[in-house]
Amino acid sequence: MVNDNVHSFWQSKFGAYQANAPLARDLDVDVVIIGGGFTGLTVAREILRDSPGASVCVLEAGVVGSGASGRNGGFSMTLFGVEPEITVLRWGMERTKQAQAFMQSAVRYVRDLVETEGLQSDYVHSGMWRVAYSDRQLRRLRKTMALLSDLSGPSSFSFLEADELRQHIHSPRIQGAIVEPETGILDPCKHVRELKRLAQARGAQIYENTPVLSISQRTGGITAHCSSGNVRATRMVVATNAWSHCLNGLPKIRSRQRPAWTYQIVTEPLTEEEWAMIGWRGLQSIEDNRQLVHYLRVTSCGRITVGGGDVVTSYGTNMARDSSEEIWKKLHAHLGWLFPALKDKPVHYRWGGPVSVNLDMTPEIGFIGDERIIYATGCQGHGVSLTQLNGRLIADLLADRSTELTDFWIVNRKAVPMPGEPLAYLGQRLVTGILRGIDRWEERQLDQAKA
Repeated sequence: MVNDNVHSFWQSKFGAYQANAPLARDLDVDVVIIGGGFTGLTVAREILRDSPGASVCVLEAGVVGSGASGRNGGFSMTLFGVEPEITVLRWGMERTKQAQAFMQSAVRYVRDLVETEGLQSDYVHSGMWRVAYSDRQLRRLRKTMALLSDLSGPSSFSFLEADELRQHIHSPRIQGAIVEPETGILDPCKHVRELKRLAQARGAQIYENTPVLSISQRTGGITAHCSSGNVRATRMVVATNAWSHCLNGLPKIRSRQRPAWTYQIVTEPLTEEEWAMIGWRGLQSIEDNRQLVHYLRVTSCGRITVGGGDVVTSYGTNMARDSSEEIWKKLHAHLGWLFPALKDKPVHYRWGGPVSVNLDMTPEIGFIGDERIIYATGCQGHGVSLTQLNGRLIADLLADRSTELTDFWIVNRKAVPMPGEPLAYLGQRLVTGILRGIDRWEERQLDQAKA
């Protein structure tokens, strides 16, 4: 078993990668973007598509694909925040409808980009199943189905009962599923590096292995300070998501979110006999409706990835939490519980990474001061499609353009800031404990050989 969790499976599968050189001099540009992930690279490409003469610089602390954009599960999905019920409770029905429409547009945006630009992202528009294991989860899933139908119309979703499901997937554990056909899966590392290629083709200057040490504001502009040079700009985009609280010089951004780590495993390739035994032939991605969800998908090389099930939090700016033997073991056990035929299937690779969470459980795009600095945080682990359409939205904001996207209510919303340490850490631990407790309650009658 490979266990180099410094890298994700997707990075390892990508193979040799030639990173751009780090910043080695001072620069003056129109826009500086901190973070070379889905958000930052989309912003860079879209700015230069709108204004080919602009000067745009992207500063990436590691290499493109080493952060969340190259470590996630690769689900291009429509889930906004945590759950639609939570969004309704916090923001009301009308705003939740707007959020659902935005996310459906985000999935279309990614698919159209892949097809129009011919991106080598292993994209498959395969749909998603949201599944329940217990009677309590099934009752809650039916309520979610009714809500989603109210939000998007009944044609966007359908419901499969257990007997119908077993014609498509052979698991004795799944009691029912919401089926959403208009979602996709992709290889996130391939995809983000394709976004890098598109941004550079438009003229973006991208510097890798260039961490920003601090940010300062001055009359007429902003400066990103790096160890080997400074980048002075008229406008700045902070696209660091789960790492945003580590930035020096912008107190507001440091209070917007905290990271929570989620973990994944990927199996050895399945044999034809194993695929026949589990019956999973349609490449649909799977997410259960636990509070601490599991998510599963098939890779282009014939493996199954399993992630989620539990999370880990960290105190302060400690970001070294990409490994969890306990959760990896639970994920392997869950795979065997869900598909008994795969109980002894070897694990090929294990890794983890942080997602950005906030007190509102709601994505946020905000401004600092006189709006020269724009930031985006709080994807709650569902950011593959969201971050890319956010990039288009932010490009409109940078151009001072009023569009249907910029009217989305997450822009400059009144978010609840995170408290300082140790309250932020203790609060995350409390919420996580409550969610674990709900899952144990809903699943207490099930075979406990699962996470």
